[in-house]
Amino acid sequence: MSNRKYEAFYIVKADLTDADVQKIADKFKEVVENQGGTVEKAGKWDKRKLAYEINGHKEGIYILMNFEADPKVPLELNRLMRISDDIIRHRVFKLED
Repeated sequence: MSNRKYEAFYIVKADLTDADVQKIADKFKEVVENQGGTVEKAGKWDKRKLAYEINGHKEGIYILMNFEADPKVPLELNRLMRISDDIIRHRVFKLED
């Protein structure tokens, strides 16, 4: 099966240090690369006020990662993001060609 393009968008806790945020971003990038995918770009946005409170959090740091991978990779990313204590909210989208 051929690789598809995806976009992973996630929000981490606002009280994390830049180093912690970078570690989290690197971990998810590694997940994609270790399963044969390629990360086109990954970028951290600024700390932002959330539109509404999520589990007691009023702010978060937004991270966006575009990647190309086998369809099983987003499933693994979703699983890992769901069990991570540092991630407030996440979504992985399949991009149209």
